[in-house]
Amino acid sequence: MEHGHQHTEHTDHTHHTGHEGHEGHEGHEGHEGHTGHDRGAHAHHAGHGPVSWAMAARATLHCLTGCAIGEILGMVVGTALGWGNLPTMALAIALAFFFGYALTLRGILAAGVDLRAAVRVALAADTLSIAVMELIDNGVIALWPRAMDAHLDDLLFWTALALSLALAFLVTTPVNRWMIGRGKGHAVVHQYHH
Repeated sequence: MEHGHQHTEHTDHTHHTGHEGHEGHEGHEGHEGHTGHDRGAHAHHAGHGPVSWAMAARATLHCLTGCAIGEILGMVVGTALGWGNLPTMALAIALAFFFGYALTLRGILAAGVDLRAAVRVALAADTLSIAVMELIDNGVIALWPRAMDAHLDDLLFWTALALSLALAFLVTTPVNRWMIGRGKGHAVVHQYHH
């Protein structure tokens, strides 16, 4: 019964596509006429498997750029307004997420994706990466003696910030490599750059 059902599907398939001479469905997968679902499946599986450290580093650098912009802007604004350490750090973290997402959104929107779908992709691609980066970055600054009290004109402020961002990059790169290898994170974003 099962064999007969498969044979019927094969007959219908060859009749529909006009490729009567092909033996079985497997021989038909290589044809260029396939679109839609097959292309989506191919794009989905493209993120799986071995991922180069260079690809993971590029994805992390992308996140780091947005995080650094947000961190510095948050520290500058908080310090200029005379805020305490906690509200300044909260603003820096919020802006790091904002700019991290914004950089990803810009690229996805440029590929012609609508705003709602682009926001979903950016959230899926960057949330874990930015969260890990912010945890490491702010953790280093919080634990570094006197770094929280340093002002913008102090060398300690910029040294602590630079080293915390560098450490955040080193820790987050393997996370991004793991995510891309599973078809998540920036693997989702890469589908819109082809």
